[in-house]
Amino acid sequence: MSWLTAEQALNLLGTKSQTLYANVSRGRIRAKPDPADTRRSLYFTDDVKRLATRNAGRRKTEAVAAEAIQWGDPVLPSALSTVSNGRLFYRGMDAATLAESAKLEDVALLLWDMKRPLRFEQSEKRQELPSLNAAFSVLAGRIMHDLPSLGRSLPALQNEAESVFGTVAGALAPGAWDQSLHQRLAAAWGRPDAGDLIRRSLVLLADHELNASTFTARITASAGATLSAATLSGLSTLTGPLHGGAWQSVRSLIARAAVTGVDEAVRSYLAEGRPLPAFGHQLYPDVDIRAEALLGCFTLPPLFAEVRDVGERLVGERVNVDFALTAMTHAYHLPEDAPLIIFALARTVGWLAHAMEQATSGRLIRPRARYVGPPVQ
Repeated sequence: MSWLTAEQALNLLGTKSQTLYANVSRGRIRAKPDPADTRRSLYFTDDVKRLATRNAGRRKTEAVAAEAIQWGDPVLPSALSTVSNGRLFYRGMDAATLAESAKLEDVALLLWDMKRPLRFEQSEKRQELPSLNAAFSVLAGRIMHDLPSLGRSLPALQNEAESVFGTVAGALAPGAWDQSLHQRLAAAWGRPDAGDLIRRSLVLLADHELNASTFTARITASAGATLSAATLSGLSTLTGPLHGGAWQSVRSLIARAAVTGVDEAVRSYLAEGRPLPAFGHQLYPDVDIRAEALLGCFTLPPLFAEVRDVGERLVGERVNVDFALTAMTHAYHLPEDAPLIIFALARTVGWLAHAMEQATSGRLIRPRARYVGPPVQ
């Protein structure tokens, strides 16, 4: 994340200062006081670039598209979720407010637009602990047996989404089928005291616009593949270190801080030219609302608190949800991979919602590539 001075913003926009201020007042460009001089303002770089791109009518379509697909404007219309003015919304409802009392099951009904409670089928095979490997296995086992999503009605897809979600839940949150998913997960880890925080985390992570894993799931569904295939695509993408695997980088930072001291650890990351993991988020120029909603519900372990304070002071960005999840895992003595398990279980709801939305649109996602290789013969 970065911010521009007024002069830099005006150079990019090619407009007068009055136009810049008008865009700020209309909410098109986010601004904040300059820490070095509170009489001046800084302007959020991505907002300025986005507006400059829209105004650049003379630019070729492929140039605009190439920039837009990387943290640019949404490339697909969706009625499911959005980040607006620093808040996350599911079908127009504030996710942080929902997290105060809702369960993941409730969010599934909201995002899937279902009018009845979820009904999970009881599996004959019971496992003891949450397992990402088991989730991969059971999803792969369904793909060739489930029906393609293309040409099926929304009610039929909703029934199948319920079944796929039950399959994933059986692998990631094994337990009594009459319990809520957060209770099953907390019980499987032997930490019932963490149940409410797990519930909040699941709600806050259920969906997040067109993130990498969700976009992957939509591409799979757009080809008419099964909902289980779309979910498996999303799960595979989630494991990447720049997505759901970010908790590992946070653990590495904390481990380094424990050995060298917090200040030295943070400074060494920055001196090496490495971004500090889990600080800042492209969609939240001020604070990741999901992290804020979680961090207000438990006491940060001392080392995490010190890393947060030093990092925020030196980097100028607030911690994000990956930091909050990793800190929660440490505070409640959950298994190391708990952040990824929680993330995967929650985001399955969003993947299925997006897969159904894409499937019912009947449109194939097929971008073109701009060839930059050797000249063709």
